[in-house]
Amino acid sequence: MKFKYLALAILPLAVAACQSSDIQKVGDLAVSVLQQQNADKILPTYQWSADTGAAKPLVLNFAQDGSLGISTSCNGMSTSWKIENNQIVSTNVASTLMACSGDAAKQEGLAASLFEQGKTAFVLNTSNPQNPTLTLTSAKGEKVVFTGQLTPETKYQSQGETIFLEISPETKECTAGVMKKQCLQVREIKYADNGVKTQVDKDWTLFYDNIDGFTHTTDERQVVRIKRYEIKNPAADQSKYAYVQDMIIEREAVKGSL
Repeated sequence: MKFKYLALAILPLAVAACQSSDIQKVGDLAVSVLQQQNADKILPTYQWSADTGAAKPLVLNFAQDGSLGISTSCNGMSTSWKIENNQIVSTNVASTLMACSGDAAKQEGLAASLFEQGKTAFVLNTSNPQNPTLTLTSAKGEKVVFTGQLTPETKYQSQGETIFLEISPETKECTAGVMKKQCLQVREIKYADNGVKTQVDKDWTLFYDNIDGFTHTTDERQVVRIKRYEIKNPAADQSKYAYVQDMIIEREAVKGSL
């Protein structure tokens, strides 16, 4: 009899646990549905990347204007996008025409297959806003998981100013605050509306900040298009600007130091 009473005593707890679990599942489902419904607002606030085994990750940029940029290890690709019936609806994918091989070619084929049918099933999970995931399913049923990183526009709450910097292959020692480090040497360049170079600083100046996404090499002179974002309320020892590489405009191999 004692065992029966014990069983009866435990039963309400088990029922309560089941109810709690069911409530949690319903809550998770509600959050998931809300994320899907707001995907058109969430997707453009992140840059989405997936490691596919190629030299560079597969990257998706959903723009507010309805354009979708696709970056691979070889060609750049683009299409349009919108959300309909919990699917990403796209048009024909356009691509540059460089010859690709090996893992780069496989990556490009995978990217094309994700959007080749014009309707792509997706699952958006932003339960961790700092590390959201976007899962896309190709027409063949292959799933690719992308991880989101806040776009600079979202992070700094501005569109940023476009500037062009010529960057020397040679760095120089400098002092930033109380620390010594190697600083880039730069010259700002300006272009006319027709693309003609209109101004180049004659002298190199030290650049004390970092350029997010830029890789310096000692055997190349590079001209880089950069987005400069103003940092709101920077710390006392922090720059008032953040710099993010947009694209490489020119590259020139050099020998020896300047």
